[in-house]
Amino acid sequence: MLVQTILKSKDSADVVTIRSDASVAEAAKLLAENHIGGVVVSDDGIHVQGILSERDIVRELAKVGSGCLVNNVGSYMTRKIVTCTSQCSVEEVMQRMTDGRFRHMPVVEEGTLVGIVTIGDLVKAQLSELAMEKNALEGMIMGH
Repeated sequence: MLVQTILKSKDSADVVTIRSDASVAEAAKLLAENHIGGVVVSDDGIHVQGILSERDIVRELAKVGSGCLVNNVGSYMTRKIVTCTSQCSVEEVMQRMTDGRFRHMPVVEEGTLVGIVTIGDLVKAQLSELAMEKNALEGMIMGH
C-alpha cells in the first residue's frame, strides 16, 4: 500500500500548520483543539520548515518550566525533518518512523506540503490490509 492511499482515506486533506513565530502556548492550544500530537511548522503553509510535537513541548517544560510557553515555535521545533512522498510504501514510512523514533511524517511533493501521515494512520492501513487478505484467504479456502 502507498501513502497516497492513506491520504485519500483521511477525513481531511488539510494539514494543520503553524508559523515559526507563533508562541509555544499557541501551538499547544492548536494541538489540543485539533486533537493532534504534532504540527507542521510553515510560515507560508506550503514549505515545511520543521515540526513541533507534544513531546517537544513537554521536554522544554521539564527543562525550563512554563516560561518556554511564551517563546516562539521556531526555538523548539525539530528542523531536520524526514519526509516522504505519496508514492512511498507504508512499510518504508513505518521503518523510517521506527528508526527515527517519531510519529508524524509530512508528505511532500516537489517541495510542497501535500499531507501528513501519522503512525496511527499507518497502523490502521496495515490492519485494514491484513483484514482484507484474511478474508480473501478464507474465501479461497471455503471455495467462494
